[in-house]
Amino acid sequence: MLEKETINFERTVIVGIITQHQNEDKLNEYLDELEFLTFTAGGEVIKRFSQKLDKPNPKTFLGTGKIDEINLYIKENNISTVIFDDELSPSQQKNISKILDCKILDRTNLILDIFAQRAETSYARTQVELAQCQYLLPRLSGMWTHLERQKGGIGLRGPGETEIETDRRIVRDRIALLKEKIRTIDRQMSVQRSNRGAMVRVALVGYTNVGKSTLMNVISKSEVFVENKLFATLDTTVRKVVIKNLPFLLSDTVGFIRKLPTQLIESFKSTLDEVREADLLLHVVDISHPDFEDHIESVNQILQDIKSNNKPTIMVFNKIDAFKHQIIEADDLITEKTTKHYTLEEWKTTWMHNVGEKNALFISATNKENFEEFREKVYEAVREIHITRFPYNKFLYPDYKDAVEE
Repeated sequence: MLEKETINFERTVIVGIITQHQNEDKLNEYLDELEFLTFTAGGEVIKRFSQKLDKPNPKTFLGTGKIDEINLYIKENNISTVIFDDELSPSQQKNISKILDCKILDRTNLILDIFAQRAETSYARTQVELAQCQYLLPRLSGMWTHLERQKGGIGLRGPGETEIETDRRIVRDRIALLKEKIRTIDRQMSVQRSNRGAMVRVALVGYTNVGKSTLMNVISKSEVFVENKLFATLDTTVRKVVIKNLPFLLSDTVGFIRKLPTQLIESFKSTLDEVREADLLLHVVDISHPDFEDHIESVNQILQDIKSNNKPTIMVFNKIDAFKHQIIEADDLITEKTTKHYTLEEWKTTWMHNVGEKNALFISATNKENFEEFREKVYEAVREIHITRFPYNKFLYPDYKDAVEE
């Protein structure tokens, strides 16, 4: 008889601050995302705390009164973890740990933990471990309690080496080793990429959990892991796809997120090389998400960071089946119409219209809605790149309507 598996979620509270650059609405958006991240990592959010500050307290991030309030709450409600929405400095983490008797994490640490859970291949695990070590190094002093100098005695007199120095040396050595391992794999992967010949490369990019892997499965008829959680895909998957008779390579990359830890961008450079070397980007957007415009901005910022923002791009607005807009009743004369009240048709007349008719698609990957139009747009874009590269191949790939399905 199969035993029913019970998952014990860690009881957590999440903390954020309202500043000059982050109003209450923006904070609530970030805390919603942090709650989803916490759930993905295996935690249950019991309560949220927030405080209005001009800037974070350099010692304890929050004011002393708010820290005491959190301390009282975690003691009374058996809370095991406190997660902060912003990255804590090593000294802040150390000072908060002295006051709160539980695990202290920040957004960066939480994302690294999810990546560690999700890493399947040796390469992904190496990348995540490197990012974790780089994050851990400046924080070692706050994470260990055995920091006294080694005791004296015969053969042990003199300054010696403190355990914290030993630990730092071990972590530095580990970082050097991991970097060398990644360099070796990078060389192998660049050889693999060069062996793919002159086929047109298309990369799926977008925020995490927008449906890139679902789209990959539908278009390439493959089985890429899909789950309604953040960062379900860490390893880049490359598939050969044929639309009508036109072949090209399609890669599914790691999802982006707001406040993505710099350590991850550093260690996932090679994964992001798939994006850098792509000829065409399919920027997938979850249009059913209330903050999808912010998501587009975050993805564009990361594309700019990795110098891939000038590539030909098709905006693919996915999940139109789940799209819902807020409705203003006919007799409501107070509520002001905002973007949250836009219908899909109204959205199409906004900045999306300026993206260009050829560069915006509205689909549902799950229900295959408007999928023929999607295939046609991708075919035409890939064909254009292909015949620019190989003008003598032009007659092989006619217009989509005239092309024959293989």
